[in-house]
Amino acid sequence: MPVYLVQHAEKLREPGDPGITELGRVQAALVGVWARGVGVRRVYCSSLRRSRETARLIADALAVEPVQDERAVERMNWDGTVSFAEFSAEWARTVADRAYVPSSGDSSYAAAARLLELVHEADTGDGPAAIVTHGGVTVDLLRTLLGDAAVGENLLTNGIPSCAITTFSGTTVESVASVAHLDMAL
Repeated sequence: MPVYLVQHAEKLREPGDPGITELGRVQAALVGVWARGVGVRRVYCSSLRRSRETARLIADALAVEPVQDERAVERMNWDGTVSFAEFSAEWARTVADRAYVPSSGDSSYAAAARLLELVHEADTGDGPAAIVTHGGVTVDLLRTLLGDAAVGENLLTNGIPSCAITTFSGTTVESVASVAHLDMAL
């Protein structure tokens, strides 16, 4: 059964727990149309607002209720209590040293392990599932399953595009960061 990791929609550029932009709402609605077309039956999301708002729009298209699960949360979230430069430096350290545990958040290894656990759980359901998550933790999982060379420098540096879909079949990665479903809006 496929499990689709959906990067949350375009978010507002602010610290804390920002929501999604107007473009993000369009992106999420397009994912909803796509998800209905491939038969998604369940939608999971992290507790962060950008993930919840994206999941709500997708779930509305499917007439299901999204389920919040902390295993889908980002590795680190900038809450504004430190400067963005400090946050970015610590983020970079978690990318370079996957075992490093930042002052707030998880190591890359821990983040990947918890998301993989959720992917396994979602894979045991009664049909395809979508997990609305975040770019850092998705890349963490890809690095664990595929290795850094297969993930590529672009994703390590620039992250996952808004509303991109990474498809899993069990622990096999079928596709990475596809945005083909968004073509009609671009």
